[in-house]
Amino acid sequence: MTVRRLALFDVDGTLVDSQAHIAGAMEAAFAAEGLPLPPHDEVLGVVGLSLPLALAALAPDAPAERLDRMVEAYRQQFFALRVGQAASPLFTGAREALAALAGVEGMELGIATGKSRRGLDAILEAHGLAGQFATRQVSDDHPSKPNPSMVLAALAETGVAPERAVMIGDTEFDMEMGRAAGVRTLAVAWGYHPADRLGAADAVVERFADLPAAVLALVGEMA
Repeated sequence: MTVRRLALFDVDGTLVDSQAHIAGAMEAAFAAEGLPLPPHDEVLGVVGLSLPLALAALAPDAPAERLDRMVEAYRQQFFALRVGQAASPLFTGAREALAALAGVEGMELGIATGKSRRGLDAILEAHGLAGQFATRQVSDDHPSKPNPSMVLAALAETGVAPERAVMIGDTEFDMEMGRAAGVRTLAVAWGYHPADRLGAADAVVERFADLPAAVLALVGEMA
């Protein structure tokens, strides 16, 4: 009998390089309230959190009503950038790695992202990947990473055992979420958190070309 496995992907910083859109939307959110934009590395450091938590981390002294306005300004600007510009690009090798994993017998692909469903659907449609994933978990339906809710829902939806699943991402929030859900963790080195924040991952890959083999090594190569 074929053993079912699950490769669960983060999106921003893992599959797509969305930092230009994120930075532009964050700049609009802070400008709307007359606040200085934090340094770029601090902005990237909160990628992966849900938007309200990310803004709260970047503007810790802002009252709740101000943060609510910033969240709305961010969303409006991100949508405007998405409509007015090309979609955030896939990282080199992402499409090929997804295809390689999809060709493995018993392997399911999934997504666990801090993006909204609307944002995720838009990026998948833009890159022709809408039918690639058996489960898509988004911030609309779950607490923010690193809460394990998204991973647990993905396991339940696909019927894959935790020991046969791996969370793949570029931030410490992805790694913490995966560990909390009892799955293996695989960090990618091309994303938004530096290596010293990814040390607790079960494995780290430097290139997308190495990702399929790393996934199989973590969740069991043999059926």
